[in-house]
Amino acid sequence: MIQAYVPRNSRIERAQQIKGAPPPADALWLDVVAPTAEERAQVEAAYGLTLPTPEEVREIEPSDRLYVEGGARFMTATILVHADAPLPERASMTFILTPRGLITLRYVEPRPIATYAQRLLRGADSCSCGEEALTGILEAFIDRIADILEKTAQDLDQVSHAIFAEERKGGRRRRPQQDLRDIIRNLGRNDDLISTIRESLLSMTRLISFFAATLQGANEKVLKDVKTRLKSARNDILSLGEHATFESHTINFLLDATLGMINIEQNGIIKIFSVAAVVFLPPTLVASIYGMNFDYMPELQWLAGYPWALGLMAASAIIPLIYFRRKGWL
Repeated sequence: MIQAYVPRNSRIERAQQIKGAPPPADALWLDVVAPTAEERAQVEAAYGLTLPTPEEVREIEPSDRLYVEGGARFMTATILVHADAPLPERASMTFILTPRGLITLRYVEPRPIATYAQRLLRGADSCSCGEEALTGILEAFIDRIADILEKTAQDLDQVSHAIFAEERKGGRRRRPQQDLRDIIRNLGRNDDLISTIRESLLSMTRLISFFAATLQGANEKVLKDVKTRLKSARNDILSLGEHATFESHTINFLLDATLGMINIEQNGIIKIFSVAAVVFLPPTLVASIYGMNFDYMPELQWLAGYPWALGLMAASAIIPLIYFRRKGWL
C-alpha cells in the first residue's frame, strides 16, 4: 500500500495510490507499507532509487542502516511496536530522504506514524519538505516512547505496592503464590519493553546524528528550524534514555524483592512443618515407650496407666507449643 501526502490549498492532503499510476510528483511524504513487487517498481522508477529489501532492513551494521546512495539518504531505525500488547515487539523502519521528499518504508503499523499523519491532515503540524516530515515523525516516536515510559513507571509503582503491602491488622495476610507469579510475568514484560525502548532510543540517536550531518536541500530558514528541533529531540532522547535506565534498575530491584518474598513464603511453610515435627516428637516418644512389648512394665497393670500415658503425650505436645508462642515462632 502506498499513501502520498501532498500540499493542496495551503494544507496537506492524503492521496491513495492508484494501481498502475506513478506516485504524485509533488508528494512531500510517500508512505510505503509492505509494498508488493509492482508497488516497489513504481516507487523505484519514479524516484530513481532502489528500495532496501526486508532482509536488508534487518541488518544491524551502521553502514547498512545509514548511507547515501544516488542523492538519497537512507536511514533505518529500530522501533517499538505493539507496546500495549502482552508481548511488545521491535521492528525496523526505513526513512529515505530524496530531493523530492520523504519516503517511509515499513512493514508494521506503529502508532506514531498514524498520529503524525493525523496531525498533518488537521493542519496541526506544518510541513513544507521531506526534512520537516522526517523531523515530525521522529518527534512523534519520541512522544510515544515518553508516554510508554510514563505508563511503565505507573505500572511499576503498582507492582511495588503489591509486593510491599503492609500486613493487615488483626491477622496475617497471606499472598497467593499465583499473585507472585503474575508479578514476575509483569516484571518480565516490562523489562522486555524497556530493553526495546533503549534499543530504539539508541537507534534514533544514530539516525538523528546522521540526519543532522547530512542536512541539505531546504532553504536556510527551514534548515535552521530543523536543526533546532533535532537538537531538542536529541536532548529528549538523552533524558528518556536515563529514565529508561532508572526504570530498568527498578525492575531488577522489584524482581529481587519478589523472589525474596517467595523465599519468605516458602520459609514460612517450612517453619510450620518444622514446628509440627517438634511438637509431635515428644508425644511420639511417649507412645513409643509405652508401646514396647516387655513382660515387666511398672504401669502395665496400673489402672490409671492409660489416662496417664494420654495426659503425658498431651502435656509433651502443649508445653512446646506454649514455648514457641512465647518466643514468637508461631
